[in-house]
Amino acid sequence: MSDLVTTEIFAGLMFLGTIVVLLAGFPVAFTLGGSALLFGGIGWLFGAFDMAFVSAMPQRIYGSMTNEVLIAVPLFVFMGIMLERSKVAEELLESMGKLFGPMRGGLGISVAIVGALLAASTGIVGATVVTMGLLSLPTMLRRGYDPKLACGTICASGTLGQIIPPSIVLVLLGDQISNAYQDAQRALGNWAPEPVSVGDLFAGALIPGLLLVGLYILYQLLMAVVRPKSCPALPADERLGGADGTNISTLLHALIPPVVLIIAVLGSILAGVATPTEAAAVGAVGAILLAGQRLTDGPAWSIYAAVGALVLLIGLTSFVDLRVARTDIPAGDMAGIWLAAACCIVIAWGLLASLAKVWNAGTLKDVMRSTMMVTSMVFIIIVGAGLFSLVFRGFGGEEMVHHFLTNLPGGTVTAVIVVMLVMFILGFFLDFIEIVFVVVPIVGPILLRMDIDPVWLGVMMAMNLQTSFLTPPFGFALFYLRGVAPASVTTGAIYKGVIPFVIIQILALGVLALFPELATWLPNLIFG
Repeated sequence: MSDLVTTEIFAGLMFLGTIVVLLAGFPVAFTLGGSALLFGGIGWLFGAFDMAFVSAMPQRIYGSMTNEVLIAVPLFVFMGIMLERSKVAEELLESMGKLFGPMRGGLGISVAIVGALLAASTGIVGATVVTMGLLSLPTMLRRGYDPKLACGTICASGTLGQIIPPSIVLVLLGDQISNAYQDAQRALGNWAPEPVSVGDLFAGALIPGLLLVGLYILYQLLMAVVRPKSCPALPADERLGGADGTNISTLLHALIPPVVLIIAVLGSILAGVATPTEAAAVGAVGAILLAGQRLTDGPAWSIYAAVGALVLLIGLTSFVDLRVARTDIPAGDMAGIWLAAACCIVIAWGLLASLAKVWNAGTLKDVMRSTMMVTSMVFIIIVGAGLFSLVFRGFGGEEMVHHFLTNLPGGTVTAVIVVMLVMFILGFFLDFIEIVFVVVPIVGPILLRMDIDPVWLGVMMAMNLQTSFLTPPFGFALFYLRGVAPASVTTGAIYKGVIPFVIIQILALGVLALFPELATWLPNLIFG
């Protein structure tokens, strides 16, 4: 048996063995790193693996520690958990449900819209699904909604945080796509390629994400026509302006703060004012201020002033050079620098007031603990996946996959279809983080050598990964909803309810494949 065949056998066995151990329920990070060390050691004993590959691991870990893009992960996680704890979702769901209450399917439409708004402000799938399951599902069932339609709507809308920016998936995927694109360009002889940033993926995912929201709403309208009894309208006394006193001012109070935060975070990225990491810091600050405002009885002037100062500071960075390490500073810039310093003082004042309120409410400690747990999980997986990738390459796995994909009949189109199909199937059993850090580093450089737009490929993968939260048997959104759904709602109803939405996502993926401009037009327009 030749050395090439031996190494390919080891690569295949390592990949299959890792999948089996993951399906057995062993922790992901330790599975990836442990299987890599185990097979690497066995391969070394058989002379099929060079341990020099493992010696590159310290540099991999150091690179992850010093990667500024990944700093956005804990910041966005903190922002999402803080907003979830500050009851933003509750107010939005109640107000939007009453706004669309007069029409059939109105509750389902409101859930889809609130899911999109929460996706753009929190991006935490578990928190969104649980919150909407606790608040909307009982109301929908009480008003005669079909349990399958209600469960499917809540699960699907709760996963929009995976595709609508700012999204943790897009941050992690953007980092991996950027690395894969650099590797692909170097393999093609281009040693100075244009970088692919997380901001490019944020801009590219915006239109496909909104397209998905539109398809969800269209499905609700279709069900209202085809099966009107499955989604009845709300009674008159539960609509906006009804007997409980809910009016337009209540709706605006629930809607304006998260929309302002979305504009501050996404707008600063798309306008080129801030990097995704800097925008994540703005989002974290904004989430603290919003939580403080929600916990204040009466006007919170210090917090309002801090919000105004934060908006003014973002504007100043767009129009004024605020660098102080200059020998010659014009009078106009100096005035802007002093104004920016005053804004920072006002923001610090509002932050201290908000933090005091959040601490006294017992929320801050819980948010910090949850942020630490999620962030630790992500970065431990990054380390384990890095080791897995090194050993897989050491066995020649990358060349094996490259040979397979490049020799498929149909060329690039077939290769993309096969990769998307594999990722879709893996989504039945694995979390998106495992797929991002195991599959993308292997297939990404290969596909990007085939003259594929990296932004389009990244958005396609993100939309595909979103289905991993919905596909049985291990779709996490299904488990989240099962944990809070009433006993009258069966697990079978939840599983059946998500099937139409999985089909909708596959349809949206097909539309994006046929019209790549949906993902590439906005990044080209904004970033050139």
